Amino acid sequence: MSYETLNPEETLARLDGDGEWTYIDVRTPEEFGRGHVPGAYNVPAFFPGPMGMMPNPEFAGVMKGHFATDRALVLGCAAGGRSMHACEQLTPEGYTQLANMDGGFSGRPDPEGGPGVPGWQERGFPVAESCEEGRDWDSLRGAQAE
Repeated sequence: MSYETLNPEETLARLDGDGEWTYIDVRTPEEFGRGHVPGAYNVPAFFPGPMGMMPNPEFAGVMKGHFATDRALVLGCAAGGRSMHACEQLTPEGYTQLANMDGGFSGRPDPEGGPGVPGWQERGFPVAESCEEGRDWDSLRGAQAE
């Protein structure tokens, strides 16, 4: 594994640090629109399909078109699973400073019914509902096509 795993507190500390870290929300645009980490970019790693969640074929290309492979990136989703897969997809693309936010935005339930890992929102961290210009999926993929 060539990426770190951070909990939401560690993610907040990185994002509040010296500005080196960037948050990439790999959830769908609909999920992103219901609330996200302030300053996040939305680059979905998966989309719903007839057989469940399907990989976004544009994910790696859009990422490489906007984020240098040596840029420090925290990837997050709803619970941490999709962002873990996104980190695994970006590693062979040459990305060297990746972190997955375990617990994601909404929290990760324990498979055995325990408390699980509370997410960003459950911890009361800041939530944005509007997106900064140029950070939404349509803008990022549109800029890539130009």
